[in-house]
Amino acid sequence: MHFDRLNRREAITLLGGASVAWPLAAHAQQAGKLPTIGFLGTSTPADLSQRTATFVQRLRELGWIEGRTIAIEYRWAEGRDGRVAEIAAELVRLKVAVIVTVGSAVPAAKQATSTIPIVFAISGDPVGMGLVASLAQPGGNVTGLSSQTTDLAGKRVELLREVAPGLRRLAIIANLGYPASVLDMREAEAASRMLGLEAVASGIQRAEDIAPGLEAIKGRADALYVCGDPLVVANRVRINILALGARLPTIYSSREYVEAGGLMSYGPNIVDLFRRAAEYVDKILRGAKPGDIPVEQPTKFELTIHQTTAKVLGLTIPPTLLARADEVIE
Repeated sequence: MHFDRLNRREAITLLGGASVAWPLAAHAQQAGKLPTIGFLGTSTPADLSQRTATFVQRLRELGWIEGRTIAIEYRWAEGRDGRVAEIAAELVRLKVAVIVTVGSAVPAAKQATSTIPIVFAISGDPVGMGLVASLAQPGGNVTGLSSQTTDLAGKRVELLREVAPGLRRLAIIANLGYPASVLDMREAEAASRMLGLEAVASGIQRAEDIAPGLEAIKGRADALYVCGDPLVVANRVRINILALGARLPTIYSSREYVEAGGLMSYGPNIVDLFRRAAEYVDKILRGAKPGDIPVEQPTKFELTIHQTTAKVLGLTIPPTLLARADEVIE
């Protein structure tokens, strides 16, 4: 009798434990079934915080809620090219439903998978880089948003000339290992020639090249045009400190460089491109093939000016230019 009671008591205890364990097991099973987005960040979480927040917010608006209807696996390359291939391979092993990244990481992602859809939130030249067959019909497993920054090189050189009327020689710094930067550099050189300026190009490929690269142009230029890429993003504070030390007004492709002390930026609103990348992910998760979704171009462009940097350089920003700015950082 006592033995039976013990059995019943044990059974109740076991069942009680099971009632707690079962929902957890069911929840774990459910979580395992959630479609997973692999987010391959080429820089650091801090660098990309505004972009990721906007991306996640737009997904929520479209009904994809992290932890409830989707899972997101974030990985960060921190500006190291070698790390990108490792992350891409890891996301493929995790069998993610879609990989979200930027153009510079797509070749490594494409090498890791020809079947998992890849969405790039930004690419300077997706056709020229061989990421897609054409903007209208990407084909394959890759699509996304072109940042079209190279078309804006002439506009950036003109903006520098407005701020520095004595501009005669323009230094251009670019990562030679990043095709979109090389293209941007060529466009900036061509724009300089058209405006009667002398262009002084300086190539970098590693973080260690930045200080000597800028030292080489010190005293040989009146302003600095910086071609953006993950390496430059990761080292933007250092570039701005060195440029200020060399008394060089700088222009970039996006506002994050100006937030870090650069003088000006003009280019697509990159946060908006990440918002639109969420819409690509939504279509793919609902069954669309990436190769059938056309690559779109920016619809929002912004001019950002750092007034404090201008003062440090002894420059007066023309009131007409300040009036045209989308944002003036004091």
